[in-house]
Amino acid sequence: MQVPAPVEYARAISVEHAIGLLGRLGEEARLIAGGHSLLPMMKLRLANPEYLVDINDLHAELGYIEVGPTEVRLGAMTRHRELLESDPLAAVCPIFRDAERVIADPPVRNRGTLGGALCQADPSEDLSSVCTALDASCVIQGADGVRVVPMDDFHRGPYETAVGHAEILTEVRIPIRPGGSSAYAKVDRRAGDWAVVAAGAALWLDEHATIADARVGLAAVGPHTTHLPEVSRALRGREPSEAAWELAGGIAASACRPVTDSRGSADYKRHLAGELTRRTLRTAWERARERGGASWR
Repeated sequence: MQVPAPVEYARAISVEHAIGLLGRLGEEARLIAGGHSLLPMMKLRLANPEYLVDINDLHAELGYIEVGPTEVRLGAMTRHRELLESDPLAAVCPIFRDAERVIADPPVRNRGTLGGALCQADPSEDLSSVCTALDASCVIQGADGVRVVPMDDFHRGPYETAVGHAEILTEVRIPIRPGGSSAYAKVDRRAGDWAVVAAGAALWLDEHATIADARVGLAAVGPHTTHLPEVSRALRGREPSEAAWELAGGIAASACRPVTDSRGSADYKRHLAGELTRRTLRTAWERARERGGASWR
């Protein structure tokens, strides 16, 4: 039976307490919330922290969903289940409900957190591509204060983020722009599994129903979540159409860098990247058009 190496345990009661514990315990300390990613890695001895700082008591402080007129604020301890069930969040960012429906299973969704998902920085992780598509920003707090890092700069590589020693991700901020909507799609080998390939897309229309902006985030096709600025540049100013989605899909397939592994060949993953990009952009447009009313039909 696989078991983790011996580890010391502490339980934080506030963000400041957690930051203080991390500072005192040193760089071999790790935060644990849901634990569904960290604990399996510890059992396999792929992660060997000397100390675990349990932050589950921080849910009261960091487990929130606030939908304002111009911005969504999500606490880092918000559970997957809470993201799935939030109607106000689904109304402005339906991509979250799309993604949460295909993340793992109920036990994981009941315990796993937004912050844990993003900070794991797994290249196949779902919510990273969601936040990339939505042009989110990450709020990081440490002993020296608070800093805000764009999602495009948050992941430094596989399992590496911009969160430094004795820092903690506290919040994710998502701008709300008029005329927009979003969608997520994923291909996996079995229900709730890591993605073979996944895509999140967000699209915004101007007053003439022309594409004002679009963003695509891909998972499982590179060393970290892949943002495709080439797609954004290609679609701005275009009329929404099958030709536009085909163009974006072709760019996505060419721009991503998947590798062949047990989940599929690189060519198969490139095909999926193109297809899922087309599918999610089309769905985001259909949703934006429905919200825009008769003038956009």
